[in-house]
Amino acid sequence: MVKERLIDKKTAILRIDPAQIDQLLHPMIDPKATLKVVCKGLPASPGAAVGKVVFNAEDAEKAALSGKKVILVRTETSPEDIGGMFAAQGILTARGGMTSHAAVVGRGMGKCCVVGCGAIDIHEREKYFTINDELVIKEGDYITLNGTTGEVMMGQVPLVIPLLKGDFKTIMKWADEYRKLGVRANADTPKDARVAYEFGAEGIGLCRTEHMFFEADRIRAVREMILSDTRQDREKALSKILPMQKKDFIGIFTEMKGYPVTIRLLDPRSTSFFPIRIRNSRNSHPKWAYRLKS
Repeated sequence: MVKERLIDKKTAILRIDPAQIDQLLHPMIDPKATLKVVCKGLPASPGAAVGKVVFNAEDAEKAALSGKKVILVRTETSPEDIGGMFAAQGILTARGGMTSHAAVVGRGMGKCCVVGCGAIDIHEREKYFTINDELVIKEGDYITLNGTTGEVMMGQVPLVIPLLKGDFKTIMKWADEYRKLGVRANADTPKDARVAYEFGAEGIGLCRTEHMFFEADRIRAVREMILSDTRQDREKALSKILPMQKKDFIGIFTEMKGYPVTIRLLDPRSTSFFPIRIRNSRNSHPKWAYRLKS
């Protein structure tokens, strides 16, 4: 319509819903597919994913190494699940909201994620979950997630991989002509910074340093620091953390090619690095919980 001079560029931009642009960056459910929606949760991270059900991070990682596509199903995720979340095609949780661990990490990874699906009851040890106490989904069964709508479907629903063709770049160029705000990204790793730069971010608005340590080979050092009884023990743990952060910061600055980076210094919460929740009853805690509370 712009080319035919029926409308101007600004009008064309205003006619596009930002959610439509977001959908172009992720796989989508094929509009022609027949859907069997069995339950619905919160649409925590857009896109769609198909895979076999697994119930823990270790199984997700093993499956990914053997070339299988899986959906990680958890009551709720914790930092220890990061490896499995990365390996899975999508994430489904029974609990949690739009700012839960699964939702925040899923969005950061660009991973399809549906959270707070109260209709499902997970039996992790037996490796199955039920929907509304009726339908039973076992480990190895295929399900499909729609992170844009929060829908959970039985079976393998066909997906469509969007292509960012010339018109997409044209629209984004027009938007640059009229926008008044610069756009920066949340990025915590060199890989995230690279993706942000490629999509046009003009810097990193927030680098959350605690997010640098969720991987299995890093999280242990942070736990050692938190639980240190003496200054010497803490410095020993910090000596492990320092080279990790230094390498990441160099990578982030390199990827951003001179654009500004805002860094939030490491100030870890215990709940970010430990899977056990702190309760009010002193008798129910391991020792480290008292120390963290103080």
